[in-house]
Amino acid sequence: MQGQGKIRQYDSKINAIAKLADSSIIFLTLFACIDLLSGEWLPLYLPMMLISIVLFNFFAESKDAYRSWRGLALKDEVYAVLFSWLSSVLVLVVLDMLIFKTALYQHPFIISWIILTPAQLISWHVIVKMCLGFARTKGFNTRKVAIVGATPLADRLRVTFNNMEWSGFKFIGYYDDRGDNANANNERRLGDDKAAVVGGIQLLIKDCQAGKIDIVYITLAMAAEKRIQHITEQLADSTVSVYLVPDLFTFNLLNSRWVDYQGITAISIYETSFAGLDSTLKRMEDVLLSTIILLLISLPMLLIAALIKTTSPGPVFFKQKRYGIDGNNIKVWKFRSMTVADNGAHIKQATKGDARITPLGAILRKTSLDELPQFFNTFGGSMSIVGPRPHAVAHNEEYRGKIQGYMLRHKVKPGITGLAQINGFRGETDTLDKMEGRIHYDLNYIQTWSIGLDLKIIFLTIFKGFVNKNAY
Repeated sequence: MQGQGKIRQYDSKINAIAKLADSSIIFLTLFACIDLLSGEWLPLYLPMMLISIVLFNFFAESKDAYRSWRGLALKDEVYAVLFSWLSSVLVLVVLDMLIFKTALYQHPFIISWIILTPAQLISWHVIVKMCLGFARTKGFNTRKVAIVGATPLADRLRVTFNNMEWSGFKFIGYYDDRGDNANANNERRLGDDKAAVVGGIQLLIKDCQAGKIDIVYITLAMAAEKRIQHITEQLADSTVSVYLVPDLFTFNLLNSRWVDYQGITAISIYETSFAGLDSTLKRMEDVLLSTIILLLISLPMLLIAALIKTTSPGPVFFKQKRYGIDGNNIKVWKFRSMTVADNGAHIKQATKGDARITPLGAILRKTSLDELPQFFNTFGGSMSIVGPRPHAVAHNEEYRGKIQGYMLRHKVKPGITGLAQINGFRGETDTLDKMEGRIHYDLNYIQTWSIGLDLKIIFLTIFKGFVNKNAY
């Protein structure tokens, strides 16, 4: 039987109630602080309260604070709530300083509200989770879970369930009739842990029809489409809930996310970190920081330019073609450090004792001062302060065929510094292993990007990224 439908978010109504509860706590805590410490409700307080609620819900949603509570660890939930509130307060203070100019954040009742609100929010999240967890340990609202397919993905899912005692999931066992897995009481092992394969698919159907199982998770390979369809058709003759767990981890996921097109769900395999609002935030970060840095380094740059001009013939700046975001060509600015300006199809990397490097150029390259003009690239929008370092076009063409996923580093703008550079992968990449190490950190940066990570990399670059023994 062919059916049509759309995929909806799980627990959307419960999530809406949770958002309403958080919003109510923010309002009631402000009202209580004003009533106890100020005694007067002013019209100004209403927009402040509304803005704080909107901001909190925005940041909480971005941190997945309202994900189904069964699947979110308590510490992650607490962190999401605390981060969301502190971010909201920071934005409120900045808005007040730049626009409203009321200095309300200095008043005792507002300070009390800022401190008490996260305590109230975290307390209710913790209390609800603990109460539901306690109820489930007593047998209320528990779910008996079976997994179809004794696969590595199934092992991961089982261990996850076992580590979530508060969730109320009770793992029954694997059901698999492939090869030796058809034998009852066979065991799957993961480290020192083990679980039984209790039987094949026909036993699964009987157990589901007998009410011994509440939820079935299918973890078979996506290539087993017909087998999966056959199993789901048989399970339709029962009242169990059935979930398909696609083994997406067979792919090298890059910032994977799901999107909804009028009820049709698509999952990205390769995607940039900077889509939608994140792109705007990243650009604001680059403009603000590059402006400040350019003001600070303007005099040193003038001095370096004068020294280059007086110590060797040639231009002050060297503009080399590189790949930017989406593989588009950009021109990267650097202080000239060599007697030549290689920019063709074959570019020799600088090596120790390279005769092409000028005496001043050796100092500039060793200390990364030759990279300072790239802040103009950042201000102009072709680069970011933090991101994968741009390689010469010739090197891109060489390594894209040697390292799987090499070109995925171009899903974001190239950077002046990056995660690879603060982890020692700077300078000459004379072996394939070194380049693979650099690409590993570049892709890890794209997968885990946040403004906090950018600030951490910038801070560590000051101590670890400028001077490097591998930079020639």
